[in-house]
Amino acid sequence: MPVATLPPVPSYDGAEVVVPAPGSGPGNWSGAASAVLVDGTVWLTYRVRRPLAEGRGVTVVVASSLDGVTFTQVAEVHREAFGCESFERPVLVPVPGVGWRLYLSCATPGSKHWWVDSLTAATPAGLPSGERRLVLAGDARTAVKDPVITHGPAGWEMWLCCHPLTDPGHEDRMTTRRLSSTDGLDWTDRGEVLAGRPGEWDARGARVTAVVATNPVTVLYDGRPDAASNWHETTGLARWDGSRLVPVTEVAPMTSPHSDGALRYAAAVPLPDGRTRFYVEAARPDGAHDLVTCVR
Repeated sequence: MPVATLPPVPSYDGAEVVVPAPGSGPGNWSGAASAVLVDGTVWLTYRVRRPLAEGRGVTVVVASSLDGVTFTQVAEVHREAFGCESFERPVLVPVPGVGWRLYLSCATPGSKHWWVDSLTAATPAGLPSGERRLVLAGDARTAVKDPVITHGPAGWEMWLCCHPLTDPGHEDRMTTRRLSSTDGLDWTDRGEVLAGRPGEWDARGARVTAVVATNPVTVLYDGRPDAASNWHETTGLARWDGSRLVPVTEVAPMTSPHSDGALRYAAAVPLPDGRTRFYVEAARPDGAHDLVTCVR
């Protein structure tokens, strides 16, 4: 695919801070966001994380904005309500005829296992007390988290990050699987579609974070070269070849110029004027991660 035909991608250059990190220094992160534009309002959800000694992913916030930059908090979900050790990437989805659904990535206490849960309510403000439903349990061999979810006339689609648990000490490795559904709750696994490449910047794992084009399907994904780079992922581009996602090598990995270089968990919101607003978790000079936005 010629570079000229590729969709826009996020960049740290010119980005604005949407949600600052909850504190200074490594381990303080605001990000892992997803966002959707509905009737002129941007609805954003993100997790707030503290360093390991202070509790990791402690809350998930739902917020709204008319300009995509200045947000008002609408709801907050605390990890204690789910009995989990940490939250990672949430997903907020409008459900026709129902209301709203919030998908939550939940860590099983005392283990490397993760599962995906959900809350459904008539309004975003009602999500903390909404109907709870287990979506994907994972199992003893696989942790599941950080879904990317879309739906339309053809049904629901999920790109799911999976971590193998069979080799102790190497649970940080990750691949992406594609799933489909008719209702967004019961899912059928369609197989692995993206994995790391030996010797490349994504050798340790590859996680889809956003769909940025549909013909052909093109995604943003983040990855890292080794275990030491866990939590410091950078972002690349991949496209569908008919059976799986193939990295677009014409596009260099996108990074932050600061500290650990992390530019990860990118989300994309198509705008009415044809541009795209991106939300990305990005490293800042002190090692904390802010949630930032840019338009391309």
